[in-house]
Amino acid sequence: MPGVMRRAWRRFLSAGILTLFVAAGGVACGSGSASETEFPSEQIEIVVPFSPGGSADQSARQLAVEAEETCGTGIIVSNQTGGAGAIGFQAVANAEPDGYTIGVAAIELAIVDHLGVSPLPPGTVRGIMQYSLQPIAYGVPADSEWETIGDFIAAAEEGDVTVATSGTGSIYHIGFAGMAEETGVLENTVNIPFDGASAAIQAALGEQTDMVTVGAAEIAPQVETGDLRTLAVTGDERADILPDTPTLEEENIEWVSGAILGLIAPPETSDERIETLNECFNEARESDSFVNWMETSGFTQEYKNGAEFDEFLAIEYENYGETLDTIGLIPEEG
Repeated sequence: MPGVMRRAWRRFLSAGILTLFVAAGGVACGSGSASETEFPSEQIEIVVPFSPGGSADQSARQLAVEAEETCGTGIIVSNQTGGAGAIGFQAVANAEPDGYTIGVAAIELAIVDHLGVSPLPPGTVRGIMQYSLQPIAYGVPADSEWETIGDFIAAAEEGDVTVATSGTGSIYHIGFAGMAEETGVLENTVNIPFDGASAAIQAALGEQTDMVTVGAAEIAPQVETGDLRTLAVTGDERADILPDTPTLEEENIEWVSGAILGLIAPPETSDERIETLNECFNEARESDSFVNWMETSGFTQEYKNGAEFDEFLAIEYENYGETLDTIGLIPEEG
């Protein structure tokens, strides 16, 4: 039985049971049961912590289209940007834990607390699911003299080079800083932060910076048009959407990093509502339309349920604490 029909049938049965309950004299506590049974019966808001046009924004909007059918309610997407995602993450953490305000999670959720940007340690939000994982790409304007990541490193050994990222402390900032630390040129790499990946790409297109570091799927359209050129990607294998771009491992650089996307809810959201949200959004994730859109756009699907996602973020929180300390991004205690 299709998911929408299953939910409609459950609502029909629940309504019948509630009617019998009220008739039997259970009016006093009937409203709470009806509210829980009918969830979701109101519009859901998905908070995207980054600016329009990036991977988080694009994928959330596409997922929302499919989830309106599988969740059986209207869904809107809002962008609440700033602080490498911290503003949006905090908005979700502070929302009513009723399941009607959720958000897009990125790996920055395991990072910003270490930077002192916003208090967001593990447990500040609850995972609903992870749905994507993508490698990081290093790109330059088409007329750049750099042909390889080795050329970037050689230039950085001679003097300062500038790199556009989606914000200080973002995964794309750490993605190049970790690589620069590994290759001994961190001191000469200058992070130029922008409000999201889309803005960082525009900066590189306008040659405001020497290089840009964003997700592979985000830079692929500019590579296809010939406006940007990629030097390398992170990850164990080449990105399907950038098949001609070597990995850092192929260039003998031992640095692996990646960007993830998922959905989160306020910390006090009930297990029942987390399960319902996971069920209907995962059904949307598995829909042919969303699968095809992800493949066409170059995004790799990677699924974890809510509990698995919480555990993953807790582990990454510890890992990135060590990484940030190594590359000198942990602020000194005053």
